[in-house]
Amino acid sequence: MQINPHLFILPRTPGQIVWDYRNHKQFELNLEYSTRLAQLTDNPEAFDNNNIIDIQLLETGILTTSTQSTSEWGWDELSKIFHIGTKNIPCAYTPQNIHEWSRHYLDHCNDVLTSNAPASGLAQRAASELINLPAPSGLPADSLVDALVLRKTCRSFTGKAASLGDISTLLYLSLGYLKEREGDVDETVAEGLSARRSSPSGGGLNACEGFLHVQNVDGLAPGLYAYHPTDHALSFVNTLPAAPLGQLLCGQHFINNLPVGLFITARFDKLWWKYQHSRAYRMAYVEAGHISQTFQLVATALGLGTWLTGALTDDQVETLLGLEESAEQPLFFVGCGQSDGQVMCKELKALLNEGRPQ
Repeated sequence: MQINPHLFILPRTPGQIVWDYRNHKQFELNLEYSTRLAQLTDNPEAFDNNNIIDIQLLETGILTTSTQSTSEWGWDELSKIFHIGTKNIPCAYTPQNIHEWSRHYLDHCNDVLTSNAPASGLAQRAASELINLPAPSGLPADSLVDALVLRKTCRSFTGKAASLGDISTLLYLSLGYLKEREGDVDETVAEGLSARRSSPSGGGLNACEGFLHVQNVDGLAPGLYAYHPTDHALSFVNTLPAAPLGQLLCGQHFINNLPVGLFITARFDKLWWKYQHSRAYRMAYVEAGHISQTFQLVATALGLGTWLTGALTDDQVETLLGLEESAEQPLFFVGCGQSDGQVMCKELKALLNEGRPQ
């Protein structure tokens, strides 16, 4: 007898939750069952065929008679739980043809729409007056190929102010609801899900939002701003903290003079509304990645250098954005500005050159 190796346990007074993350099953154990599981964890050979608790633990899969081989993961246990726990979408039935899939998907969507979508957090953020952005301008006539080839991650910026026009274009083409696509929405799309961005979004939910970190933008006071894609406008959220930007990004102080950046957040409540399984969490990061790449390509086409990171001091960023204990959470940061194009900051270059022969 063995303990299922794909379990984690959550203490929840008056019992505990045992989660089989590979098979997407959870069980609540009272003290008697928890005590017995602890005894069998210490000595699986103590399994007793005449003990009803032992039999039930076996039937649920908490115990197993088969030898469980564990793959060589080479990373921390939490990442393994995340990866395995978001594999294999739990389906009661897998459609066998396009007709079954169509019916199954339509029934799912209709079922989702019987409950109200999560309220927009943007309405609460608009307590301050909206700051309308100038109309986004067209990009230079360079090709997409040029932008793809020229995009690079820079770590040396001049600190020169960014123009409000460029910021408007960046936000509209990265996060805005594109007016140009309003006539391209299929009539079967449910009400409230017709907004279209330049990047794909799981279920058309547009679960990602953006907060602008402004240090030096012409015509815009320094601070944190929420972007409102429907209105193509900003609302003030917070003043800049006394600590430099690098402090919010795990000590990456070479970025302290970056004129403008974007914290990309995810509305997990939106994703969970339509996709009530753990795999939806992966989609939040996929969507943030799409938006980040679009932001960088637009910035490159505008002649700006770009930089990005997933290293956030999350608690500080959440507080700054007013997202503490919220279903909306920051995932990523991408910024841009005038740059000398250097991949490494001069301080790191100096260290690298110390050991080189002259």
